[in-house]
Amino acid sequence: MEEQVFILKNPESFNLIHIFECGQCFRWNVEEDNSYTGVIKYGVLNVKKDGENYIFNGILDRNIEGVVKEYFDLDTNYTHLKEKLSSIDDYMKESIKFGYGIRILNQDLWECIISFIISANNNIPRIKKIIERLSSNYGNEIQFNGKKYYTFPTPESLSKASVEDLRKLGLGFRDKRVFKTTKMILEKQIDLDCLKKSNNTSKIEEELLKLDGVGEKVANCIMLFSLKRYDTFPVDVWVRRVINDLYIHEPVEEKVSKVKIKKLAEEKFSNFQGLAQQYLFYWRRDA
Repeated sequence: MEEQVFILKNPESFNLIHIFECGQCFRWNVEEDNSYTGVIKYGVLNVKKDGENYIFNGILDRNIEGVVKEYFDLDTNYTHLKEKLSSIDDYMKESIKFGYGIRILNQDLWECIISFIISANNNIPRIKKIIERLSSNYGNEIQFNGKKYYTFPTPESLSKASVEDLRKLGLGFRDKRVFKTTKMILEKQIDLDCLKKSNNTSKIEEELLKLDGVGEKVANCIMLFSLKRYDTFPVDVWVRRVINDLYIHEPVEEKVSKVKIKKLAEEKFSNFQGLAQQYLFYWRRDA
């Protein structure tokens, strides 16, 4: 690995806070200078805004320009996507105005699976701490800017952890789920390479649901945040709340079914429902 620098000049639809604080990733943290440092599949990366440009600096095992373009989905025209979604109604227009700089990251599928299993009935600070403990115990160390960082453990490395080992790292009831899912993936009971190649969202979801700890919401998050399946619509408390408030108007929010929400999302947002979900989620939670 070597330290590299890449400058992204005046990008459209790109805002660090919007990207890293919209709930899609857990290994990026803000620094004192308002830059962000994250550990990704290929190493450690820091990004900071400099005028209209963004400076990426990191220690990676691949060319930094290629990594940045792939990871931050720079080949996708978000301006066009936002125009299409904004034309649906004023609510979408307002949410996109608020989170104009969101981009769906292309995260590693394996890491995304384990991370979102850990996210079940959890909060983001605690999720981050658990993932850091997993990585520091079973990942590889990288020295960057005078600090130690740790890559996310491979399935082979994480398989060395027993249920008891995982429990000691604070996973709680998720320890058995992570243990079993790691074993299933290592034994190729679920082939991640096949999932990456598939264009059938229903089939991908069917396979993911076989994994221990992966329910419908987690499967949808995995597909959206690591497989670019925009035709998925993860539903959590915030999403149920905003969809009910804006479109369904049931007097008791908790009684609004996921089936009803997903049907509305499919009819209203079509193949871009996953992106619509991110704008609405971020807007409702942070506005």
